[in-house]
Amino acid sequence: MVTQNELNQKGKEAVMSFDDEAAIEVAEECIKADLDPVLLIQDGFTAGMNAVGEQFEKGTIFLPHVIAASDAMSAGVKILGPALEKSTSKQDAKETVAIGTIEGDIHSIGKDIVATMLKIAGFNVIDLGRDVPIANYVEAAKNGAQIIASSALMTTTMVLQMKLEEQLKEAGVRNKVKTMVGGAPATQAWADKIGADIYAEDSAEAVVKCKSILNL
Repeated sequence: MVTQNELNQKGKEAVMSFDDEAAIEVAEECIKADLDPVLLIQDGFTAGMNAVGEQFEKGTIFLPHVIAASDAMSAGVKILGPALEKSTSKQDAKETVAIGTIEGDIHSIGKDIVATMLKIAGFNVIDLGRDVPIANYVEAAKNGAQIIASSALMTTTMVLQMKLEEQLKEAGVRNKVKTMVGGAPATQAWADKIGADIYAEDSAEAVVKCKSILNL
C-alpha cells in the first residue's frame, strides 16, 4: 500500500508535469487508501505549485505552463472536496475570510492556494474570484467577513489595494475588519504603507497570521 510520503510525491509530480488526470488519480488513491488529504495538498500539490513558481521566476517555463499546473492542482483538490469537508467538520467554525484577486488582475493561482489552505484550516472562505471590483470587497465586509484579503500580481494593480483600504474607510467598515494583502509585488513594507493589517508571503503564512490576528 502506498505511504503518505509516496502519495505526496506523486501529487507533486502530477502538478509539475501539468497532468490533470494524474492529479485526479492521486486524489482518488488518497481517498481509497484513507490517507490525509490535507497533507496531500500541502506537501504534494502545493509543493508542486511552488516548484513550478520557482521555474517560472527563473524563466525556464512560461505562463501557460503555470496555468496548466494550477489546473492540475485544482482537478485534484476538487476530488478531495468531500474528504476535506469530513476532516474539517470536526473543527469549530472559524471566522469568515473574503478573498479575491484585485480588480484589473486576472491571476488567481496564488489566491486559489491561499483560499484552499484557509478552508483546510477551518475558516469559512468566500472566494470572490479574480478581477474583483473594490465594491465587492466592501460588500463582503458589510456582510460580516472578518478578514478582507486581496491579491495582486502586477504593480499596476497593486495600487488598488491602497484604494481598497480607502473605500473600506469611506464605507465605515474598516474598523470592523482586518485586511490582508499578498501577491508577487506586495511586501510587508507595502502593507505598512497602505495600512493593511496582514501581509502574507505564502499560503502557510496566511493561515498562521489570520489565526493570530483573530486570536484563534
